[in-house]
Amino acid sequence: MNLTDYVRQVSLEDFGKPFKHQAQWNTRLRSTGGRFFPKDGHLDFNPKVYQELGLEVFRKIVRHELCHYHLYYEGKGYKHKDLTFKELLKEVDGLRFVPPLSSTRQKPVLVYKCHSCGQAYQRKRRIDTKRYRCGLCHGKLILQISPRTDAGSFSSCYTYFKNTERGTNHE
Repeated sequence: MNLTDYVRQVSLEDFGKPFKHQAQWNTRLRSTGGRFFPKDGHLDFNPKVYQELGLEVFRKIVRHELCHYHLYYEGKGYKHKDLTFKELLKEVDGLRFVPPLSSTRQKPVLVYKCHSCGQAYQRKRRIDTKRYRCGLCHGKLILQISPRTDAGSFSSCYTYFKNTERGTNHE
């Protein structure tokens, strides 16, 4: 697929306005579907979004970036906070946020448990267990196996701690 031609087609069909700049793939994008550069007018898109979520979702992301593009060149508010942007995005059925990609790597949740009282602590970063202690009883902290599932949801971690022997005593 020639990306610039596709963006021009979407611009004409959904906005009725021409796209006069370049569109390109940017493999370094991780958490975003695309970017608009006001300085030179080009658009960057995340190829993983197209590969994993399909053409329908990708088209909505193109619409989102074209909202930035057209509003900027019309001299109107083109930022996410601007009302004109929000209204145009709703009108053309663009996506506000990119759905999570399966290929994005999430940091595992580390679980530390107090050796004395059993209090559990969730952390994204490692803790120096020689330096830090439990906040309740000052007992020694021990690194446990992470309860995070493939989905990586907070609710699964919460359910895990809620059902553990000491988790229910502290609520």
